[in-house]
Amino acid sequence: MTSQTTIETTGSGGKAPAAPSDAAPAKGLRGHPWFTLITVAVGVMMVALDGTIVAIANPAIQKDLGATFAEVQWITNGYFLALAVALITAGKLGDRFGHRQTFLIGVVGFAAASGAIGLSSSIAAVVVFRVFQGLFGALLMPAALGLLRATFPAEKLNMAIGIWGMVIGASTAGGPILGGVLVEHVNWQSVFFINVPVGILAVVLGVLILLDHRAENAPRSFDVLGIALLSAAMFCLVWALIKAPEWGWGSGRTWLFIAGSVLGFALFAFWETKVKEPLIPLALFRSVPLSAGVVLMVLMAIAFMGGLFFVTFYLQNVHGMSPIDAGLHLLPLTGMMIVGSPLAGAMITKLGPRVPLAGGMAATAIAMYGMSTLETDTGSGIMSLWFALLGLGLAPVMVGATEVIVGNAPMELSGVAGGLQQAAMQIGGSLGTAVLGAVMASKVDSDLAGNWTSAGLPPLTAAQEAQASEAVQVGVAPLAPGTPDAIAAKITDVAHDTFISGMSLASLVAAGVAVVAVFVAFLTKRGENAEAGAGAAHI
Repeated sequence: MTSQTTIETTGSGGKAPAAPSDAAPAKGLRGHPWFTLITVAVGVMMVALDGTIVAIANPAIQKDLGATFAEVQWITNGYFLALAVALITAGKLGDRFGHRQTFLIGVVGFAAASGAIGLSSSIAAVVVFRVFQGLFGALLMPAALGLLRATFPAEKLNMAIGIWGMVIGASTAGGPILGGVLVEHVNWQSVFFINVPVGILAVVLGVLILLDHRAENAPRSFDVLGIALLSAAMFCLVWALIKAPEWGWGSGRTWLFIAGSVLGFALFAFWETKVKEPLIPLALFRSVPLSAGVVLMVLMAIAFMGGLFFVTFYLQNVHGMSPIDAGLHLLPLTGMMIVGSPLAGAMITKLGPRVPLAGGMAATAIAMYGMSTLETDTGSGIMSLWFALLGLGLAPVMVGATEVIVGNAPMELSGVAGGLQQAAMQIGGSLGTAVLGAVMASKVDSDLAGNWTSAGLPPLTAAQEAQASEAVQVGVAPLAPGTPDAIAAKITDVAHDTFISGMSLASLVAAGVAVVAVFVAFLTKRGENAEAGAGAAHI
């Protein structure tokens, strides 16, 4: 496709040059590419951090507000559900009204919702405001990518996305550490209050620095029915993934929502061929590299989020680490993502995305295979090796797949492309947790009874075995009060060994998913439209 010129809607009069590459570079703070990157990174950091930091605060919230376990689960589920459902629509809003305005509204709303959670005195209020966090987070994430796409020259876009990915990776992995420190030394409310000053900083920077770039042929209307159909389809899919562990994969309710999702996506696809200005022009997916980038992001998230889900239980419940210690043991993963993301951006700029993406997923597959070999007494050195390799493998995928998706979309659809990228990651993460969780549960169910009997422990009733299996799936030994020390030691050994067998199988499945992603990576290529927003002209 040909490049599209962009105009800045905050200025006055004038006409943009025909080619973006002819535009003069931004002078001073306003519109400066690297200051724009700093600004959007501050906002995105809040959203990425909240994806993991709250998990550490959940036990304290449960105790303080007297919530049930199911209610506490909705603190996380409500956030991710709202985020996943709204991302693509939010990206379209940015394309229509400008990414600067959408980003600023998202930051203000996210910070305000965070403060409201800290002031909440009931679990219902916490869940409601977590949903608002997800909705406002959906506004600012695609807008951040749209701003980067419009601001950076093509030859520097990969480096910018690399740093952007580094911020997301570091915030996601650093959440448990920061959350542990705040909950332990301040209170659970501080986990949310910390977003308020960060949000204020992002707004101040945004007002002073960000320019609003818009494509000349940006959408002028809304596909309301398309938004409704896509939102319903996404809701049914994510809801099914969230509830599958509770309902069971063979449950009629699970498959009812999956069928509803398939129907919703089919109706959405049909409608998009009829409407004048569709929410997602289906022609977008004629780009094989863009489609491959979306699939790659889903597969990466399945392997990463699904595999990492069990590692936290392994560190805390099998090795007996505190949340802070567990977070510190994940520093090799965080560190390699921080170091590797900008390097991956430079490598992708020089070599193109195929080799770095394929190499990254191969490293991820090896790391997940290595994690399948972890035992109850594996030392920190071996764990750190596999965690570091995982971070090194994920870095080029986070950067490259994002550039492939956003760079292969027309400039006027950069927000939708950013929403696709984030939605793919959220769906992949939910799918990985649900599917690998089912693999873990199945393996534990099949091994627990035999391991229990082999250890010479008293037989369990069906109800007791079900309760024990639920505990073992997260690495907890099902000990009744007053259990003699010798018996408790045997039960603990059985629980941990059975958990390890389940985690090993889940890690092998994640490694297999990563291997499939290696082949998908070879279908990608550098963004055909990456120069559309580079050095865009302003009026």
